[in-house]
Amino acid sequence: MGTWMQNVGQGWLVLQLSNSPWVVGTVTALQFLPFLIFSLVAGALVDRLSKRGLLVATQSLLGLLALALGLLTLSGRVRVWHVALLAFLTGTVQSFDNPGRQAFIVEMVGREDLMNAISLNSSVFNGARLIGPAVAGLVIGRAGVGWAFVINAASFLAVIAGLLLMRLERPAQVPVHASLVKEVVGGLEYVRKTPLVLVTTLLIGVISTFALNFNVLMPVFVRFTLGSGPETLGYLMSALGTGALSGALVLAYLSRRGPRRELLLGGGLVFSLGVTLLGTLHRFATAFALLLVTGFAMIIYTATSNSTIQVTVPNQLRGRVMSLYVMVLNGVAPLGSLFVGWLAQRWNAGAGFLVGGAVSLAAVLAAVALRRRWDPDLRPVPAVGGSRARGGVA
Repeated sequence: MGTWMQNVGQGWLVLQLSNSPWVVGTVTALQFLPFLIFSLVAGALVDRLSKRGLLVATQSLLGLLALALGLLTLSGRVRVWHVALLAFLTGTVQSFDNPGRQAFIVEMVGREDLMNAISLNSSVFNGARLIGPAVAGLVIGRAGVGWAFVINAASFLAVIAGLLLMRLERPAQVPVHASLVKEVVGGLEYVRKTPLVLVTTLLIGVISTFALNFNVLMPVFVRFTLGSGPETLGYLMSALGTGALSGALVLAYLSRRGPRRELLLGGGLVFSLGVTLLGTLHRFATAFALLLVTGFAMIIYTATSNSTIQVTVPNQLRGRVMSLYVMVLNGVAPLGSLFVGWLAQRWNAGAGFLVGGAVSLAAVLAAVALRRRWDPDLRPVPAVGGSRARGGVA
């Protein structure tokens, strides 16, 4: 919840300081740029280090950075460059935290419960997405944006305590003989030679770049299209979270069947279409209703993408492959943030939603059209014993 309060507060603060959608996009880009720079190396380190120890360190640093931004804001000395610098440092820490968190799930629950755990984790994450922005809107409107950052900083104490209280079986350590560079290359080679993982990763990269830009576009949409304030921003972001929470709970119920490509592609189609339609709206009520549906489809798509990769990748490559997933999910986002920020500056927030949603929709439709080439569930099994059979079993 604290992180969602910070996300909403940061966008609103930058818009207050600069009155420029493009600057909001630039600061968001700086926060996600470190994922592009550090994620692959971070993944190799995750495979070598204690994941819980890594998470305790990263969560402590994130709490300190949030506190610094809160104190600067409350003192009245905050400037755009302060927010931009702290956003970059936050992104740097998160580029190590995120792949560690992804790889840590299997150590907690094991492979047999992995998809269910990912779905339940998404439920918690999106329950926070539901409550955090609404609380942020109220806090910003009544006490000031600086308190949103201070509350976020305090919330990390609970996270760190939870990590320290866990009792885990120590996983067997596999001796590492290769250099860090060779380990990174090995992870990339695995993804390149595994079509299901490759297409899932590429698709999440396109959608995260062009369609997952709510932190940039929603403050602009609320202020200039709807003519409203931070409370409205909080309500709309909570609508997105409500839909996402519902989708996560449905996915947790369906998890015993394993990750299904129909959910992956269907969720991507509905989400991309929802983002596209959002660019045509000018009323709060219709935007609220559409964000409920869009949030539902978003989590169906993103959680199924995550679980598809997690159940496919071997344990010894998990950190490296998930770091690549995190990199394309967050690391290429700076390009999208700058692009949609420019569109919103040149025209309006609707243009950012329209163009980003349309590009994502085209990517999903291409994956559907080419599904037989990458989906092992649709690959034909060669006949055994026929004139063309060469022996072996598919």
